[in-house]
Parts: sequence; C-alpha cells; structure tokens
Amino acid sequence: MPKRSRRYEELREKLDPSKTYEIEEAIKILKEMATVKFDETVEIAVRLGIDPKQSDQQVRGPVSLPHGTGKEVRVLVFAQGDKAKEAQDAGADYVGTDELAEKIQNGWFGFDAAVATPDLMRIVGKLGKLLGPRGLMPNAKVGTVTFDVGQTVKEIKAGRLEVRNDKFGNIHLPLGKTSFPDNHLVDNLFSVLETLMKMKPAAARGRYIKGITLTTTMGVGLKLDPNQTISRMDKRAA
Repeated sequence: MPKRSRRYEELREKLDPSKTYEIEEAIKILKEMATVKFDETVEIAVRLGIDPKQSDQQVRGPVSLPHGTGKEVRVLVFAQGDKAKEAQDAGADYVGTDELAEKIQNGWFGFDAAVATPDLMRIVGKLGKLLGPRGLMPNAKVGTVTFDVGQTVKEIKAGRLEVRNDKFGNIHLPLGKTSFPDNHLVDNLFSVLETLMKMKPAAARGRYIKGITLTTTMGVGLKLDPNQTISRMDKRAA
C-alpha cells in the first residue's frame, strides 16, 4: 500500500469515512482542502454493477462535459487531403499520415487524443501495441475513427472524454478544476452519470451505479449517496 503524505493523513482525519455527502457539500469541502500551489483536478470514480470479465458487460464510449476539463487537450489526427485540412481548421495540433506513425514508432507520444479517418486505419492499426495501452488508439466505438474529423476534433477540444471501465468495473474521469464554479462541476458530474446510464449493458443485473466518489489530485475521497444522486439527476432531466 502506498505511503500517504502527512498532509493527506491530516485531511483524512478531519472526515468521517462512513458519511455520504450531498454533491454541493462534497465540492465545497474538496475546494477547502485544495491548499496546494496548483489548480487541482476534481475527479469522479464510479463503481458499476457489472462483471468486467464478461464481454457483453463492458462500458465504453464518449462523454461530453458541458464545461470541459480545464485542461488543454493536444489532438493528433491521421488524415490526408481535404480531411487533413478539415482537421487543421478545427484546431488539431498534429495532422499527417506515415510521418506521424513513424514518430510514434520511435517513441513520441506528445498528444492526449488521436483521431483517424477509416481509410488510414491500415497505418494506424500497426500502432495498436503502442497506442492501446496508453488509451490513445482510435476506435470506431468511441467515435475516433471517423470521416467527420472536424467535428470530432472540436468536441475533444471542448471536453469530450472516453468512458472505459477498468478491470474492477470502475470508471475514473476528470470533472474539471477546483477553480471551476461549483455549478460547472455539478453540470459535468451529471453529464457523466447520464451518459453512464445510457451505456448500461443489457446483461448487467441488479444495481448499476453502486458507488460514487469525488476527490482531487492531492485530496481525499468523499462518497456521494448513489440513490440520492441518481434521483437528483432524474429530476434534472424531467
């Protein structure tokens, strides 16, 4: 088990580990505890009622945060001709074909997201062992293998993320920065939960959202009541 800093232990001692919090209360506490010298990321962890060993219970796809993540996202696009220009006009940081693939094969990973047009997957497919483990492999299931490269680049730059459960059936995503207005973090949180509900596998049985925890880069985790949180989400959508 990793050794925790004295600061972390002091913060944890101030909290009741058995308590669950209202969303706004949790955000307020997290901001009060964010005393380091940089703008910490607010993160959400969701424990799902799925069997991650089953192929028909995987949860994967795109989610758009209405207020973004607060992080500048560097987008690489494999495209040529008019599609390359479309990607550039949309704000892509790197656009190309074989030359980009060669750079990656030589160990360069100076980007946060990758998009490819379907006709260039013959090139990108050879990079699977390099991009896959880093979560950077373009994939049609999450909309990053597409001819609509311009719109996709804009969405990723604006705050679109990939949802993908880990081997324990959990989802981990950034919600924004501690400097964000509280209501922006709340909006982003509900956007994540609404998307997860739409992604619920048909084969999943029992309670789907089993646990929700909010934390910051250097902070401790605060638990939300899943039933209460989902109820609020449903009322917002009504």
